[in-house]
Amino acid sequence: MAEPDDAGMLRLAGDLPRDCGVRVVACVRDEEAYLADAVRSVLAQDHAGGLHLVLAVGPSHDDTAGIAARLAEDDRVTVVDNPTGSRSIGLNLAMEHEEDGTPGDHAVVVRVDGHTELPPDYVRRCVELLRTTGAVGVGGMMTPVGDGAVQEAAARAMSHPAGIGAVSFHTGGRPGETETVYLGAFRRDAVRAVGGYDPTLFRAEDWELCLRLRRAGGLLWFDPSLVVEYRPRRTLRAVAKQFWRTGMWRREVVRRDPSTASPRYLAPPALVLVLALAVLLTVCGLLVASPFVVGAGLSLPVAYVVGVLAAAAHAAARRPVLRARAALVLPVVLVVMHVCWGAGFVRGLTARAAADHRA
Repeated sequence: MAEPDDAGMLRLAGDLPRDCGVRVVACVRDEEAYLADAVRSVLAQDHAGGLHLVLAVGPSHDDTAGIAARLAEDDRVTVVDNPTGSRSIGLNLAMEHEEDGTPGDHAVVVRVDGHTELPPDYVRRCVELLRTTGAVGVGGMMTPVGDGAVQEAAARAMSHPAGIGAVSFHTGGRPGETETVYLGAFRRDAVRAVGGYDPTLFRAEDWELCLRLRRAGGLLWFDPSLVVEYRPRRTLRAVAKQFWRTGMWRREVVRRDPSTASPRYLAPPALVLVLALAVLLTVCGLLVASPFVVGAGLSLPVAYVVGVLAAAAHAAARRPVLRARAALVLPVVLVVMHVCWGAGFVRGLTARAAADHRA
């Protein structure tokens, strides 16, 4: 059993056996294109102990629920209803679901998404890392892959520092202690001890859980040799929507706990404010017929565009070299990511988004 002691330190009792029970959890909706492959990759794991997958299925606009029901014909898969569509609520439902035929003695919880695929040794290696490092959570690299110009460009942007920042699980690094893990494999008792995922957060819920685990004294461990394949959004509109919502919820996390603010999270909103200032300066310069003021206003977005083009060229030229159509779209994808994330952060959480669990 794991629980915070009087000093807030997470205490772990007992060794974690190599063949311990593992529950894999996922919160899914609108995953018709990828869900079957994601589940197949989970069921193909070479872990020596018991393994069970629980899918929390939210309201979808496609056949996600039907596909999940057919996949649950395998007795290693269970489907639970997640009417809110919220990731944090769905993940908690999946972790805590117990019924006849659903093993409840798992010591490790492994999170996946409906658009990810695991290598066959992923679960086994996660358990081994939990055992050997004494960590409460471990994770590795998110390796984005795409099919089509926008998805390919989004995949390359997410794996470059200019896209989402120089975070280890995006851009790589050395094995060791980390602030957060991508998806993550966790000791179940440690997650329970800190209360699971925060049900009031519908984005940034994974980062916030890792924050509470660390504050309770738990160790999080990153290993770049752990690789999860991830499929980004396929259209510019979907990318914009994803990053807008992420920015809003990141603002909410910072509002609740200002100590979580960092240059990486503040850079996109700062960019949006600078670009807004540039527009204002340019308009004022035109009104007063001042070439100097107009030039000052235009210099800011021009400098940003030049920086984006340089970053896109660097990212596109990395191995394997990006295909021509995706390379042409890449600068646009980078701008959409930066501006939508930053604008969402500046706008902050809307009342509608806070009330809508599908936001």
